Amino acid sequence: MTSANAWAESKEIQTIDQRISLKLTETEKIEFLSEMRQMLASIQGIISGIGENNPEKIIKSARYSGNRMARATPESVKSKIPKTFQEIGGPTHMMFEELVIRAETDDMETLTLFTGEIMQQCLACHEMFKVD
Repeated sequence: MTSANAWAESKEIQTIDQRISLKLTETEKIEFLSEMRQMLASIQGIISGIGENNPEKIIKSARYSGNRMARATPESVKSKIPKTFQEIGGPTHMMFEELVIRAETDDMETLTLFTGEIMQQCLACHEMFKVD
């Protein structure tokens, strides 16, 4: 059984979604999910940049999801986000910033490992929270 199959089977057993709802309005939800898609696009660009051995592509992709994104989050959304979300989200945005700096000097293998750490942050958040 592949790890993807094992993941799917474990999720079938858990039929009740126990993640914490962020309770956003429809407008806030649209903005928030747009940010989540941008973070995913950043990861895709970073991975492509690593595969192409292209530090500039990594830097450009990582910048989109760094501190600038966190600062641009609307206050109405920030005010609803629980402390536990902030404890994952804030450091994740800072990891994107760190990747920008590391892309200037680190080798691609190290950048790949660090991108994996960023993805762990993403997974932790998505396992704990939902937007519905």
